[in-house]
Amino acid sequence: MRVADSDRGAMAAGSEPLVSLVEEFVSGLQDNKAKDTATGIKDGQFTVLQLVEALGPSLTSSQPHTRARGVQLLSQVLQECFGGLSEKEVEVLIAFYENRLKDHHVITPFVLQGLRALTNCTVLPPGSAVSMLRSLFQDVHVQSLMMTERACVYNMLINLMESREQELKGLGADFVFGFVQSMDGERDPRNLLLAFQIAKNIIQRGYDMGKFTEELFEVTSCYFPIDFSPPSNDPHGITQEELIVSLRAVLAGTQRFAEFLLPLIIEKLDSDVQSAKLDSLQTLTACASIYDYKDLAEFLPGLWASLRREVFQTASEKIESAGLATVSALTSCLSRSVLSSDSEDSLSVFLDLILDDCQHHLSEPDLKLVWPSAKLLQAASSASYRASLIVAAAVMPSLTEQYNNRTECSQRRTLLEVLHRFIQPAKTSQSAEDENVFVVFRESLCTIVFSALSENNADLQITAIVFLTTLGQQKGLLLEKDVELAADHLTRLLQEEEDDKVCLAVVECAGALAKLHPKAFTKMIPKIKQEIFAEPMVEEDNSTLSKKPSHHALRQRCVSALAAVSVQPSLVQESTAVLLEVLTLAHTGSADFSLEEVVSVCHSLQRIAQHTVDAEETGRCFHEIIIPRLLTLALQAALCEEESSARCSPMVEEAVLSAMVPIISTACARLQPTLAGQTASRAVSLFLDGDVSFLSDNSFPSHIRLLKNQEGDSGKKSQLVCLLMGCVCSLPRSVEVPQIDRLLSELEELSCTCSLPLSYVSAAKCFAGLVNKRPQGEALDSLIQRTIKRMCRELDSPSSPLRIQAFTLMVWVAKALLLRYHPLSAALTEKLFSLFNDPELGSLTADGFSLLMSDHSDVLNRSCHADVRIMYRQRFFTENSAKLVRGFSSAPSEMKSNYLKALSNMVNNLPKQVQISELPPLLSLLLEALSGPDHGVHLSTLSCLQPALLNPSPAVIQQLEALVTRLLALTSSPVMKVRIATLRCIHDVSQFPEHEVLPFRTRVLRALAKPLDDKKRMVRNEAVQARGAWFLLGSPGGK
Repeated sequence: MRVADSDRGAMAAGSEPLVSLVEEFVSGLQDNKAKDTATGIKDGQFTVLQLVEALGPSLTSSQPHTRARGVQLLSQVLQECFGGLSEKEVEVLIAFYENRLKDHHVITPFVLQGLRALTNCTVLPPGSAVSMLRSLFQDVHVQSLMMTERACVYNMLINLMESREQELKGLGADFVFGFVQSMDGERDPRNLLLAFQIAKNIIQRGYDMGKFTEELFEVTSCYFPIDFSPPSNDPHGITQEELIVSLRAVLAGTQRFAEFLLPLIIEKLDSDVQSAKLDSLQTLTACASIYDYKDLAEFLPGLWASLRREVFQTASEKIESAGLATVSALTSCLSRSVLSSDSEDSLSVFLDLILDDCQHHLSEPDLKLVWPSAKLLQAASSASYRASLIVAAAVMPSLTEQYNNRTECSQRRTLLEVLHRFIQPAKTSQSAEDENVFVVFRESLCTIVFSALSENNADLQITAIVFLTTLGQQKGLLLEKDVELAADHLTRLLQEEEDDKVCLAVVECAGALAKLHPKAFTKMIPKIKQEIFAEPMVEEDNSTLSKKPSHHALRQRCVSALAAVSVQPSLVQESTAVLLEVLTLAHTGSADFSLEEVVSVCHSLQRIAQHTVDAEETGRCFHEIIIPRLLTLALQAALCEEESSARCSPMVEEAVLSAMVPIISTACARLQPTLAGQTASRAVSLFLDGDVSFLSDNSFPSHIRLLKNQEGDSGKKSQLVCLLMGCVCSLPRSVEVPQIDRLLSELEELSCTCSLPLSYVSAAKCFAGLVNKRPQGEALDSLIQRTIKRMCRELDSPSSPLRIQAFTLMVWVAKALLLRYHPLSAALTEKLFSLFNDPELGSLTADGFSLLMSDHSDVLNRSCHADVRIMYRQRFFTENSAKLVRGFSSAPSEMKSNYLKALSNMVNNLPKQVQISELPPLLSLLLEALSGPDHGVHLSTLSCLQPALLNPSPAVIQQLEALVTRLLALTSSPVMKVRIATLRCIHDVSQFPEHEVLPFRTRVLRALAKPLDDKKRMVRNEAVQARGAWFLLGSPGGK
């Protein structure tokens, strides 16, 4: 390379340091001088041309090694400085490197590095890309190079394909031929990913393959199917799946490969290797999305024979699923064919092959091939509207005829399930104008399903109910009269059927159909109402009729059915009126409803509030009718309880009040802002001022004080504060609660002074829920600080009778602040830590840590619009786990269990992935928790341990002796859930490295003999699983 004379003077000034850098690098003394040289060029101390001038003696040396070192330095500098080159400099450098490709082979790797750097330049001269590649393909045998040099070549091609595509396309098929020669024989998976990317670009970007199409296919298909398994310590992270997907994009990328690829796939499907079968099926599925029917026509018989064999004979669900997906994809491809009078319909040919081999199996419902045949036909049918017409016309008449001719319920059930598979999938190819394929069979299908509903076989009835649900969801398959008849059948089954599974299916079906056909189910509600209010039929000996389901069970089902069908606003008002009437009659004693039935009615109302379609209209119904009515009944019950010692209304029972809370909170959470504000105002006025004007019964005494206990009161009125919590704590944060300061003050007073648990716990929850949503500021801080002082005053007085109440309030306020990351939450946490050694409150404090970390359905959750920050659990654990460990170490022996319990509760409520990473340092403490007397701690700790046992860390294996000892001791726990969790952990331990657990085998097998005879079946099942796993340890065919 020559440098112009005019530039020599400029070079001289900075030549001395540059010459020194070059000499030190070329001599092999210091490789880091390349980086120093690149830095000098970037900083403007010297230029690339000056570097070339300084390299002159090295580049013209007679020693290949010296020339190689000179080229290496230039190439390494260019890798960092290519962006500052001019077009003329690039042209000169390319000419130099092309010439050097003919030099000694030791120089070639560094030449390739330089050329790769130049391909990144944005100022490549026109024609230089073609020039580089011609020199590369002519002078370099790529596969004789090392892996990194081959990667260099592939990256050069990728760079040029991105920046100089038109120039490369100008090479025509020569470019493809050059690439094929370069790739032929490549074995390194890293380079294969690059080579597959180049091949994909050639195919997808329209490069001319010319007469080298087959060669390109051969050079890539030789890797199919991929059998690469990366080593366990692979630092490159290349997976088998990456290679499979990359190769599939090449093979399935063009129709021109079809004549070569399809025979190859048929051959590979005969393989005994499951992964090869799966790869072949998935590749064929990918091909079907771009192939034309002409590409497939010649190979259809061979493809079908292979697919049929895989679905009929395979024991692998993955292979079966992939085979069915391929059948569907091929059918979809063939459905795109354009019919003409002089050509054969490829779709009909393929479907005839399927029907010939599968249809006759459908007439044998007792044989095992009925299901594979049904699945294959259904896969083909679901692919397109035209395919579904052909398959349905061939199959449906035969299936319906068989159903009518069969008498055994098991055979009828199988046929009904087969029919269900055909009508179940939505036809993705069906346009909006197309009529449903099965409309022509509507009458026979309805006759079959209603006939099955009339049978006495529970399994057949359940299948028919699911079938009916699907019919109702398909356009045009149920007329209005059919839906009405369906509603009658479902009502009859509710009234007469005793099987719980049938009844559950009936309720689900009624809900699904009512959503689409609400009008038909308006007639169902009066019949259900009649059953709910009917008195149980009694024989002469006063025993209820045995042929009917129990009246209690019937009422429960009817109440659930009312909730299920109430998904449209037109049904909500009718069904909720019935449910409110139940509550009213239960309150007045006019009808005999049990406490359990009243609670069930409340659950149904909550489900209606949660699942109804039109939230606005239903919300208005709850705002104007249901919530006022619930408050009226509860208030009447509370007042009657205080005035009379006569019959107690169920509406004042804790179970009923607790069930009413989610009704109100769910409804309020979904209210529109205007209605939400009105609800808040009403509720606050009622509880603070005794304003009963919005209630449906205004016969209440004046000056009702619901948040204050007056002399002589039983305190039942104060329990209604839980309903206030449902009203105000679930509202959106944008809704302003009126008289908030006064309300908070009275809630604080009630929570710290009331003796009824429901009252003071609900008041504490309500207080916390409001504090959580209150805007940040001085007002909030002063409120919290005042409350903390009051709580601490009670807690610091061991003789105070209100310590439990103050503690309850503190835990809930701590949770409210923790969720929103309020700074004062740390002060409350510190106070909780100080209570671990308290004889009265220590155990409650440990339970409080579970409350702090867990979700609650009635307050302080996202559905109630609470202020919940992400990862608050992880933050709380990180800040406090070490404190628990230190506290355990210094605590008196009788108090250590409190720290263990709190730690177990914290870890148990962490996300599973976090548990696995955080558990090892705490393992010794958790194992000690298994030795304590608290069964709740045992269950919580076992729940923490199980995820860590699935992928044991070295810390877990080091504690194996202690772990096995603790677990075997708990197999005799008096609590069934603890025994089950223990046996599951013992089973997981058997999967540890064999050399670690084999010494414990005899001991574990001996200990597991007792749980095998446990009185509980679920425990025996777990014992069998665990003992079997341990028994196979160390045996041939074992783990």
